[in-house]
Amino acid sequence: MDFSNPYDTRRGPLLSRNAVATSQPLAAQAGLAMLYQGGNAVDAALAAAIALTVVEPTGNGLGSDAFAIVWDGAGLHGLNASGRSPAGLASDKVAQRGWDSVTVPGAVSGWVALSERFGALPFEALFAPAIGYAENGFAVSPIIARLWHLGGEVLSQQPGFAENFLPHGRAPRPGETFHNPAQARSLRLIAETKGEAFYTGTLADKIADDAARHGAALTREDLATHRVDWCGTLQTGYAGVAVHEIPPNGQGIAALSALGILEHFDLAAHAPDSAQALHLQIEAIKLGLADAEGFVADPAHMDVEPEEMLAPDYLARRAANIDPDLAQVASKGAPKHGGTVYVTAADDQGRMVSLIQSNYMGFGSGVVVPDTGISLQNRGAGFVNTPGHANRVGPGKRPFHTIIPGFVTRDEKPLMSFGVMGGPMQAQGHVQMVTRMMVHQQSPQAASDAPRWRFVSGREVAVENSMPLKTVEALEAMGHKIVREAPDNAFGFGGAQLIARHIDGYVAGSDHRKDGCAVGY
Repeated sequence: MDFSNPYDTRRGPLLSRNAVATSQPLAAQAGLAMLYQGGNAVDAALAAAIALTVVEPTGNGLGSDAFAIVWDGAGLHGLNASGRSPAGLASDKVAQRGWDSVTVPGAVSGWVALSERFGALPFEALFAPAIGYAENGFAVSPIIARLWHLGGEVLSQQPGFAENFLPHGRAPRPGETFHNPAQARSLRLIAETKGEAFYTGTLADKIADDAARHGAALTREDLATHRVDWCGTLQTGYAGVAVHEIPPNGQGIAALSALGILEHFDLAAHAPDSAQALHLQIEAIKLGLADAEGFVADPAHMDVEPEEMLAPDYLARRAANIDPDLAQVASKGAPKHGGTVYVTAADDQGRMVSLIQSNYMGFGSGVVVPDTGISLQNRGAGFVNTPGHANRVGPGKRPFHTIIPGFVTRDEKPLMSFGVMGGPMQAQGHVQMVTRMMVHQQSPQAASDAPRWRFVSGREVAVENSMPLKTVEALEAMGHKIVREAPDNAFGFGGAQLIARHIDGYVAGSDHRKDGCAVGY
């Protein structure tokens, strides 16, 4: 690993035997507190994730969905804690906000499942930091304050939003203290009942009653029948390592497709910030995203098997579509013949956790259930209206998900736990992190600090304004339509958190585009 950092950055990498990295400092410290108390990496990740629902409500809440990849010291496990659309859903239209965009929230069930299977501390102990911040208040951090303001402008008329999130009729400003006593009460109920209150008890009743009041399809039965899936991981080989993602209904397969395509090119022959290196990655992710958009859905409804999308001969055919010198418009192939928060944690016993949870768009649906502090996701917006598409909106289905935790192994041993928050940027961010670290040996912090690109559509690519001008000009000469953008501290270029094994401990990095940090001891 090369510890030099050629990028303008405020941060250095963290080196320690135990580590937590996430997008809000108070949440990172909540995770660290569990490690100090004798907990393990799973306890740390969960405490941080629970705290994030309080201190970063712009990206997640008690009504989020979640996914996780866990190395338990002996093997790798994948968890899908996303929910399905209501069984009684009758609409064939895709809603972006409001109650009609809400599917069953799965994050709470994911916390319970992870704690029961891998945790060392009592479930209730994981909630103490979050309850304290909700009840006693916390100082709102700057980037989150900006997103809060933007969310308030869009969602103030959604049911329960203003009452919960806009004290004094506006979003809190940086440094102002925000209290959420209703959420503190809900957190206590979830902790005391190990999640039962949320799916079959008092909180379930309040969620279902509010849905009925607004004519929404979500019912008590939808909540009570929700279950998580231990789904394992999909993987592809790249640069001597295995990169792991959660199987569909998430977009992680797009990152694996792109990396499998890049395996057919000598990326190491090009400097990490050169136009040629970026061009190959952009063209590969175009193809991966086209396939994800065309085929990924609830696995029970997919027309192709995920393994077919990653078959070596198919990825070789996809790689042959790339012109090394010219940008192209990508379309889906034929593999079958015929607003988000992320936390990673690692402990000195070798356990590593990659956990992501999200309300999807900023503040999700905008709906907050009265007297609970439960803000609900808008994952129903991930469906499509296209007739015959596997991801067409319908009842009892898991929608396409953008949130994806990542993991890397080498020789079947853990090497890196990582994620890049930011909607459709996530698979693209995974490709950029993996290539920078595995091909160019950059440290987690340097890989995170490097200027990012984001494929938009067609031949259009957005780049951060810190991208070298000569690189931009060379990409334009290849036919890319480049749009230079300032980092918007939101979804545009994502927010990376990474922990990699190194000698006797770990090296962690935390994205300067977010408020968070990496902590450890």
